[in-house]
Amino acid sequence: MVNNVVALLFSMLALVQSLRTPLAAAPRASSSAAARASAVRMELDGMTKGKIDELIKDNKVMLFMKGNKLFPQCGFSNTVVQILNAVDTPFETFDVLSDQAVRQGIKEYSNWPTIPQVYVDGEFLGGCDVMIEMYQNGELQEMLEVANAS
Repeated sequence: MVNNVVALLFSMLALVQSLRTPLAAAPRASSSAAARASAVRMELDGMTKGKIDELIKDNKVMLFMKGNKLFPQCGFSNTVVQILNAVDTPFETFDVLSDQAVRQGIKEYSNWPTIPQVYVDGEFLGGCDVMIEMYQNGELQEMLEVANAS
């Protein structure tokens, strides 16, 4: 079973890489993105922003995705779940398909147009392409060790 999951993960990683720009050129959240996100957050309705804030604050690793960690509903969400499972870190998920306000609101909150989205210790990391890059270069494992130690 584990070999099948690992094989699936790597085949999905290869597929994502073939569909995306080279990983070195993949966009990543930056301080300017954080500044834009801060300005956009003011436009979110208070209830949705509060819900998103609470989910991020209450969970060291929070994944906004289509489906949940036991039943992902898209390939990109599944890839991120497989990466987080591969680095053996606890994480929580929120199914954006279950709440249209959060589905749109999280995009405005982070100023990132796609789902899935990953937050670690309240910091927005990015989506599937960023997670693949961070996993491959070891940065994700290092960040999660620090987050889980605090």
